[in-house]
Amino acid sequence: MTISVIQTYDVDIERMQEKDGWAISEFRLPITGETGSATTVFHSIFRPGSTHAKHLHTVSDEIAVYLSGNGVVGQGDSRAVVSTGHCRLMPKGSEHFFFNETESEDARVIGFYMNAPDVVGTGYEFCGTVTEDDINAPRDGLNDGILVELDNVPSVTDTLPDAWSGVAVKNPIGSHNGSPNALLHATIPTGGAIDAHSLNNAEAIYFVANGEGEAEGDAGPESIQPESFVFVPKGSSHTIRNTGSKALELFVVLTGAGGLSAAI
Repeated sequence: MTISVIQTYDVDIERMQEKDGWAISEFRLPITGETGSATTVFHSIFRPGSTHAKHLHTVSDEIAVYLSGNGVVGQGDSRAVVSTGHCRLMPKGSEHFFFNETESEDARVIGFYMNAPDVVGTGYEFCGTVTEDDINAPRDGLNDGILVELDNVPSVTDTLPDAWSGVAVKNPIGSHNGSPNALLHATIPTGGAIDAHSLNNAEAIYFVANGEGEAEGDAGPESIQPESFVFVPKGSSHTIRNTGSKALELFVVLTGAGGLSAAI
């Protein structure tokens, strides 16, 4: 299989059921099993007052990145505030929610249902509405899963694969904090690239947070820009180039490897 480039806003908004907890303003599924992926990807927008109510996934871990805005999250009976740059893992079987409590700011969140071809395949279960007591509970941090702020994550100092030379890499979620799958943050400088290489032990999903570039597989280069996703099947050779005038900032999820070195 070759790589696929998906532009988020070319994907239709899903019609999710509010009775099942889906009070999300916009919810898209750019990558699913139909794309060939082992992981389902969502892109969501929470306008002020909107929420994804209490729910869990019996089959799938969920990784989320908070791209903009802020809100309150719950994990079991614990609560925390999240904002731009927070990265989170919600373990399978653990109840969680998100609520945008602001009055004027949208929250943008991308997420990854690991090893699930669609939402049903995650083992989705609705657990109840988010109440005033939930929102007003002390926000002392989460007692389950992983919640880290990207600014507090150190850069990877181990030797990177040759193809990633010159790329600044952080690993917010991975085997080092108990996840069998990895979330990376990669910054490619102007004129730089992640050179042609294959990941033999994991499939990769790239998300463009900032900047412009090209993703190239067997079918040739395709343009990527903010809100683009790139799906790379296991073993597929690919290149990611920065063709813009500023740094190309990416989030990368590896299904099947807890870090970059394990994915090669």
